[in-house]
Amino acid sequence: NMNIASNMFYMMIMNYMILSMIMYNKYIINMKMTKKKEMNNYIGPLNMDIMSIIYGSMLGDSHAEKLKGGTRITFQQENIHNDYLYYLHSLLANLGYCNTNLPTIKTKLSKNGKIMQILRFGTWTYNSFNYIFKEWYITKKSNKGYIKIMPKSLETYLTPLALAIWIMDDGCKLNKGLKFYINYFKYEEVLFLTELLYKKYNIKATIQKSNMNNTQYIIYVWTESMPSLAKIVSPYIIPSMKYKFDNYLL
Repeated sequence: NMNIASNMFYMMIMNYMILSMIMYNKYIINMKMTKKKEMNNYIGPLNMDIMSIIYGSMLGDSHAEKLKGGTRITFQQENIHNDYLYYLHSLLANLGYCNTNLPTIKTKLSKNGKIMQILRFGTWTYNSFNYIFKEWYITKKSNKGYIKIMPKSLETYLTPLALAIWIMDDGCKLNKGLKFYINYFKYEEVLFLTELLYKKYNIKATIQKSNMNNTQYIIYVWTESMPSLAKIVSPYIIPSMKYKFDNYLL
């Protein structure tokens, strides 16, 4: 039953939140599994919880990869946000979409030559994730590689949970508002997302240019919309990410 599953998932998030208030940088994983064959979640449609997590993170730093046996989703954060990455891992592990091995710190050379410490993990590969790949990517004209796009199905899957994941993944506090750097998408796609925020949640936001070449954009959520946004996503925001809401989340 979808409602029962969603209620159980909500309780899992609340359990994590309560534990985090007591012991920081902790996570809850209710089982121990390291192999996909130990699960049967490849049977049947994807539920709204897993779709919300993936769609919210795909607006940020996550990406999908098409492989021979299907598609997998990879999640990544800098080590300074390790609490969030562990939280995200615990959600996916408890839903049975990745192994329960704790992500470890890796080093990565950034474009400006800076050495970064990152945490990364991926889901197992699923044929059911192929739909997500088709929604989020198109083939380049040269037929070499793919281009990330903004899917129209986002209207269905931009749930309060997806919004919370996107904020924790890629949102930045700016004065009394919130901003998102949108590095992959065209202006028309960013406009679609901004209009969707208003259509679904009455959240007002402005599109701003983020570089001199006008190829990247920022979505800035108005201060007047922050109390409403905070109320919508508050059940899912972990303690270490509440700073992004200033005093709107107590």
